[in-house]
Amino acid sequence: MSRAASVDEAYAGFYDASYGPVVAQVYALVGDLSEAQDVAQEAFLRLWTRWERVSTYDDPAAWVRRVATNLAISRWRKARYASRAIIRHGPPSDVAEPSVDSVSLVSALQQIPAPQRRALVLHHMAGFSVAAVAEIERTAVGTVKTRLFHGRAALARLLADTAVGNNFGVNHG
Repeated sequence: MSRAASVDEAYAGFYDASYGPVVAQVYALVGDLSEAQDVAQEAFLRLWTRWERVSTYDDPAAWVRRVATNLAISRWRKARYASRAIIRHGPPSDVAEPSVDSVSLVSALQQIPAPQRRALVLHHMAGFSVAAVAEIERTAVGTVKTRLFHGRAALARLLADTAVGNNFGVNHG
């Protein structure tokens, strides 16, 4: 058996023996089984990246339990800070559902080639100049102009009979 296979086997055996008790410990801390399982998985993932070193400790299970406890406390602190922010600032404002025009435009954009879509979105929606789009895309200005031309033509065809086509000026008669 290779060294890597024996390391994998040793880790797998340790995981099988230790996962349940770690979940139980974290569950006792957080009171939520799903959260406890997530924390335990993250702790064992961290253990995997350090297994060769931690496996030499007198009690590797103590290491993984400590990491799991620290992760649970860290998650609790983040949740506490988030709840304080909500209390201080109020809940986030409701976000309106996307309009029919927005849904039509996004649907049409998904149907054109990605380079054309990126050029259109960066130039027309994000407000970048053609030169800036060329820099972002790491391509020539002429290439961006071609992508914009073909992208607009494709959108014109896809949105010909919709209000969004008129609103965005993609209908050319």
